[in-house]
Amino acid sequence: MKHFFVFFILLSANLFAQIPTEPKVPAVKDVFFNQKSNTTEQGEKVKLIHADTFGIVKGKYDDNPFFSGNVQFFHQGSTLTADEVIFYREQNFVKALGNVKLQNADGSVITSGEMEYDGNTQKGIARKNVVLTDPGQTIKTETLYYDRLSNNAYFNTGGTIAKDGNVMYTKAANYDLANRLIDFTGNVKIDNPEYTVDGVNIIQNQNTNTATFNGPTTITNKKNPSNLIYTEKGTYNMNSKEVYLKKNSRINYNGKILTGDDLYFNQITGFGKGKGNVTLRDPQEKRYMKGGYGEIYEKKDSAMMTEKPYAVKILEKDSMYFSAERILAYQKIDDQNPLKKKSFLRAYKKSRMFKSNIQVRADSLSFNETDGIMHLDGKPIAWSGEKQITGDKIEAYFDTENEFIDSLRVIGNAFAISKADSLNMKDEFNQVKGKLMNVYYKQNEINLAKVIGNAQAITYADDQNEKTKEVERIGVALSTCGTIEALFEDRKVQIISCNIGANTDIYPMSQISREKRFFPDFNWNTKDRLKTWKDIFLDSPGYEATVYEADDALFNAAQKSIDDAKAKEEAKKPKRVRK
Repeated sequence: MKHFFVFFILLSANLFAQIPTEPKVPAVKDVFFNQKSNTTEQGEKVKLIHADTFGIVKGKYDDNPFFSGNVQFFHQGSTLTADEVIFYREQNFVKALGNVKLQNADGSVITSGEMEYDGNTQKGIARKNVVLTDPGQTIKTETLYYDRLSNNAYFNTGGTIAKDGNVMYTKAANYDLANRLIDFTGNVKIDNPEYTVDGVNIIQNQNTNTATFNGPTTITNKKNPSNLIYTEKGTYNMNSKEVYLKKNSRINYNGKILTGDDLYFNQITGFGKGKGNVTLRDPQEKRYMKGGYGEIYEKKDSAMMTEKPYAVKILEKDSMYFSAERILAYQKIDDQNPLKKKSFLRAYKKSRMFKSNIQVRADSLSFNETDGIMHLDGKPIAWSGEKQITGDKIEAYFDTENEFIDSLRVIGNAFAISKADSLNMKDEFNQVKGKLMNVYYKQNEINLAKVIGNAQAITYADDQNEKTKEVERIGVALSTCGTIEALFEDRKVQIISCNIGANTDIYPMSQISREKRFFPDFNWNTKDRLKTWKDIFLDSPGYEATVYEADDALFNAAQKSIDDAKAKEEAKKPKRVRK
């Protein structure tokens, strides 16, 4: 393209200087030519190859000289052909008309209906069905402007640029030929066999085959239009298909949406990552994850979040909140139905989960969201109402359809504690423990516990006074059995089954000391319990430990009576006197 305009300079400086004509009417020039050139460089001479006629015809072309009929010029490997070429001598300005074609030595070709060139400003314009073709690229537009000094070409009448299977549609574009940069503006669209790009300003570097996005831009996957990338500032490497997003960006894939301050995504590998305020939304699973850093693996359908991450499982009635040092979410093919997938959530190190009717702490947590099965490992502890469950491992089962908890399975050192009466502050707790324990819920509250292996229980027994109709504490039952079934109802625990080596002793309150009312490993924990969903972010909420009142009045009174009776008996015994 550059050779074409050099040709016009040489034409005006060397050839037409020999023609003794004085045109009376100057050319009407585009405002593009108003700026004058800062150089007077003329260049080398050109060679006229052919023209059917040459001359001046009064009244034609405002009495300016012209070449006509199969006009052909040659210069430094470039060849120009046109039906006619007109020369405005005083203005050093030329026009080529009809079937204009410029063949350059570098292999580029320009065709158009008209071309103009101002030898003073060294600017040119090609009009009417302009096509610029160079190796691997074709530009089509109605009007193409060119500045030889800055080596820039641009159009603002709408056009297309086709290169390497990409077709770019734009209202306007500026082409820096020296650096091979194209600046697209105004409803830009890039059409690729695999994707489309829509934006308002895209700068393409043809040396590196990268595109820079300034303003709202969307990259859409053609095979799956729901998989798309949006940004308002970013860079796209069209060779490696890597995209770097810097402002108001999001990546939509497999029905999920990743957002963050800085995002990266590789369309070939399906790997993406985000930094700063990263959020991964999964509307299908009704879940979102947040953190300071996140990674996604499109082909594996998995994601990972770190730097104070947390996840929320959105339920219609009661959402679930998760936190840990690292959270993973992934999907796997259902073994029973290959057409379906199951979703999983895993939380590692200092995992926490809050739901209004159950709160948990553990070192690690694994949740099968599809089947509603949660595994807790590493000193797990679960709270439900005024009840606490601990063990070596805990499995929680949820009814995903009705959104409530169904049961717990506690494996190893199972221990369930329930406040005997949540309406007072007495240190009275029902306790059930053993090797294995199944805890069943009813209307989102613990209802029944079945203990297998070395089962033990400490339960408080109440009865209703027939005269006053008030419930009175009558004693404490200590039970040891192979298996125990304990029913939790109305703020009390009732042993409904005690089998295999069963032994139960019931002590009135006056006959059991406080020490015997607690198992040695009793661990009622009010300091670490999650009271609100925001407590999931803390290693421990650090609540002030609840202080309960010891109720040993009857036992102490009985002991005093016993001690007093012993003292009286001792007093009645004759005392030995030494003589």
